[in-house]
Amino acid sequence: MNILVIGGGGREHAIAWRFSKSTGVDSVFVAPGNGGTASAKGINNVNLKTPEELLQFAKDNAIALTVVGPEAPLAAGVADLFRSEGLAIFGPSQAAAQLESSKDFAKAFMMRHQIPTAAYASFSEADAAHAYVEQQGAPIVIKADGLAAGKGVVVAMTLEEAHQAIDDMLGGQFGQAGALVVIEEFLAGEEASFIVMCDGKTILPLASSQDHKRQLDGDKGPNTGGMGAYSPAPIVNEVIHERILSEIVIPTIEGMQADGIEYTGFLYAGVMIGDGDDERRPIKVLEFNCRLGDPETQPLLMRIKNDFVSLFEAATQGNLDQVQIDWDPRSAIGVVLAAHNYPAEPRTGDVISGLGADNDEVMVFHAGTKLQDGDIVTSGGRVLCVTALGETIQEAREKAYSAIDDIKFDGMQYRKDIAWRAIK
Repeated sequence: MNILVIGGGGREHAIAWRFSKSTGVDSVFVAPGNGGTASAKGINNVNLKTPEELLQFAKDNAIALTVVGPEAPLAAGVADLFRSEGLAIFGPSQAAAQLESSKDFAKAFMMRHQIPTAAYASFSEADAAHAYVEQQGAPIVIKADGLAAGKGVVVAMTLEEAHQAIDDMLGGQFGQAGALVVIEEFLAGEEASFIVMCDGKTILPLASSQDHKRQLDGDKGPNTGGMGAYSPAPIVNEVIHERILSEIVIPTIEGMQADGIEYTGFLYAGVMIGDGDDERRPIKVLEFNCRLGDPETQPLLMRIKNDFVSLFEAATQGNLDQVQIDWDPRSAIGVVLAAHNYPAEPRTGDVISGLGADNDEVMVFHAGTKLQDGDIVTSGGRVLCVTALGETIQEAREKAYSAIDDIKFDGMQYRKDIAWRAIK
């Protein structure tokens, strides 16, 4: 069978790599892909962008299954288009994807369906937004309403930072995505990523994971799309796992149904877990994503032992209740290597060396790379995600950082403390 993966980041490289290991798969196509997928065995890049181009390619190349990686194609309605033509695709509809494509929509949805989240207010006028911030005080969180590639969130620790974020967003920093800002109560605690597959009626949870959003060690610096992740996350024990399912995930899927929207695809809940007894500690939604997280995907997919195709066939056929995920008991960690000046205006075109050979325990997933004149060069902010398995999180961490020692490109930056909460 032929499979199409839509996207070009580290998440899509990991998805395509996992599919390429499945029996019965002839070709995996990635649109548009990156330097890693361009040189991987059994994976082919195709330069396609619009939903219509993707649909025509799927028809012309007997694509049996399409999986959507990033958020933008979902917001553009690619899943709706494929389903209208009877093609199997895993990803939520345009209506369902509003949980990610509009933070204002998501907050209103959560309030309407009693899903725990931070208090908020939305503004399109700067004066009103500034007045609200003065009233609420700092720390406070400022978010661009629309899609901003993981960069449209400012955790403002001072009023000055909050006011600057409002001016930047409403002043056009993120274009139309920042025409409306959502201002939220600051939540303290430990963040975790909780991701499930859903076929419209059945929920299949993935293993827990934890992302590192801040650029610098010690969770300092600006928010990014993610500087690294690990799985499992010790904070999500059995009690917390069941609470997230019962208090957040199930009410979200049921709320979608109540609003007349069937949810088929990945649902990612970024949750903040406060202090206290596990039965009573506050658990609130920070954000929803309608796809796998990046870089959480990379360590998660290192741990999945199933034939990958079987999971998605069940999901697209409404049979998720008939499968389960076989998890490798080992831990996995992914460390993002970012370009010079990320997350502001990253430099591109730097030649990457020392990538070495991937194996079953250490993989280098490409994100912002491209193949140019025989060299792999940087082409984006988050360049690579070095991912490793280990019997313990400490062992996985040592393997990942050992592999990083061999990789070089000008301006390379990365955090040295990924998974610090799990081994502190």
